[in-house]
Amino acid sequence: MEAGLILLVIIAVFALLLAAKTVRIIPQARAGVVERLGRYQRTLSPGLAIVIPFVDRVGNMIDLREQVVTFKPAGVITGDNVGIQIDSVLYFTITDAKSVSYEVANPLQAIEQLTVTTLRNVIGGMTLEEALTSRDTINSQLRTVLDDATGRWGIRVNRVEVKAIDPPASIQEAMEKQMRAERDRRAAILTAEGSKQSQILNAEGEKTAAVLTAEGQRTAAILRAEGEAKAIDTVFRAIHDGDPDQGLLSYQYLQMLPKLAQGDANKIFVIPSEFSQALGNIGGAIAGAVKPAPPPPPIL
Repeated sequence: MEAGLILLVIIAVFALLLAAKTVRIIPQARAGVVERLGRYQRTLSPGLAIVIPFVDRVGNMIDLREQVVTFKPAGVITGDNVGIQIDSVLYFTITDAKSVSYEVANPLQAIEQLTVTTLRNVIGGMTLEEALTSRDTINSQLRTVLDDATGRWGIRVNRVEVKAIDPPASIQEAMEKQMRAERDRRAAILTAEGSKQSQILNAEGEKTAAVLTAEGQRTAAILRAEGEAKAIDTVFRAIHDGDPDQGLLSYQYLQMLPKLAQGDANKIFVIPSEFSQALGNIGGAIAGAVKPAPPPPPIL
């Protein structure tokens, strides 16, 4: 009885072990490579899978998600013989579990060495300035070369990024001095441009002010001349309408003579020739106004 119980337990344990070896569960975004008697047999997809126990062997699960790998800084020499350190990061996805398992022994190490070699080839054809300003070109060339080389390994390179390019300290100091000098030069140019624009605006403002002043003076002169013309016309019409005699005109003429002599610039005053004629006209007018007394009547 005890022997039968022991046998039953052994059979149960063997059945559980057989079930564990037969039924395999593959997680999502994973793949399993099945080897039958040491040879590749098939690739297991996510879900429930049945294998032959003790005949089939399921290797390590292959991660099919996008993976990120950061490589340690690599020493590279540029085309102008400047040694720099470059940090890079790689984004890749495993597309074929069979190829990545059998075509390359250490995929990450192989990708790292290939990346360093490609970087040296690409950077070696550039100067330091080109390498610092052409990261997109470097990334594109790296991705093209790596994708072509890793395709047969069952790996697709999605993106390669150069994180940092570190030149030597002496080169960095020289570049900082150059950038500082360039900033100073641009600041001087901007200051000069500002001063130039300010002078131009001031000159244009003065020009506009002078033009407006001249326009105002011209308008004032025109209005003043028109006013004087109207005044002269009014006086002329008044004189003709009043029909003045010669004596009144001579009197008005003599009244205007002192005004002609006014002013600091008048040092010498020349009496016009019409002065004596005006005096004669006034004298005649006075003589005509004063009538002689009539003679006394004769004494009888």
